[in-house]
Amino acid sequence: MSKKVTKKPSSEIPITRQSILPDIKKLFTLLKMNLFLPVFLILSTVAFSQENEKKNQTFHLNGNITLTTKGLSTFPNLTLGKPAALFDFSIGGEKFRVDPTLRFGLDGKPWTFFFWMRYQAVNTKKFGLRVGAHPAYSFKNIEVTQNGNPKEILRTQQYLAAEIAPVFYLTKNINIAPYYIYSYGVDKDAVRNTNFITLMANFSSISLSDKTFLRLLAQAYFLKMDAYDGFFINSTLSLNRRNFPISVSSTVNKAIDSTIPGDDFLWNINLIYRFGNNYSKQ
Repeated sequence: MSKKVTKKPSSEIPITRQSILPDIKKLFTLLKMNLFLPVFLILSTVAFSQENEKKNQTFHLNGNITLTTKGLSTFPNLTLGKPAALFDFSIGGEKFRVDPTLRFGLDGKPWTFFFWMRYQAVNTKKFGLRVGAHPAYSFKNIEVTQNGNPKEILRTQQYLAAEIAPVFYLTKNINIAPYYIYSYGVDKDAVRNTNFITLMANFSSISLSDKTFLRLLAQAYFLKMDAYDGFFINSTLSLNRRNFPISVSSTVNKAIDSTIPGDDFLWNINLIYRFGNNYSKQ
């Protein structure tokens, strides 16, 4: 007796040989192909920044490693919703820097990769202005039917985005920052046009004692993803110890009025390890 083949409903995402990665070898093949452009741009940016900062040959290399109980994103389509590990890096000088972010589920499967390239156009005591752009890659496990048998595969979607980030420094430890990002989904079945507008308030040092302090980042944002939109509030509160690299934080995200599919309320707890240093050419 021949096996019955289950047909995919027309509402599902179409699957092609180019759009799926059935094993880890194909994942690495895809990354080698798609990372050529960001790697080229990263090298070009670093070289250009070094050329333009000859008078001050200093650069930084730092980052964060975060373990979280739930991988969250202000973009609902990029929320993982389960424990994850985040690797954030930053390398560059006073003007140019590269900020790659690699996010994985704790099962080792990739979640999202971002390759930010940023330029600090203005940086004074009262005002700052940063612009940036990145390619990004989002990975998801989907189930398909092959030869009548269900099979889970890893699929990637590509995005291109640009940001503008002014900041107004009210005091040494308090600033407010409007922020805008536009993201374009390269794949036809991805979210093609995303507009994100937010107003953030950052309290970087709320003293609890001589050695401990809190950081609070609160924001209200409007998000439009193709035909869907919504208003949200988001806050991150962290407990820190001075001159100590490990901190604990929690993030809460709440939908106020939204037509975007996803949970109305999300929160997590994070354990963060910070590292880095500044370097100069002697």
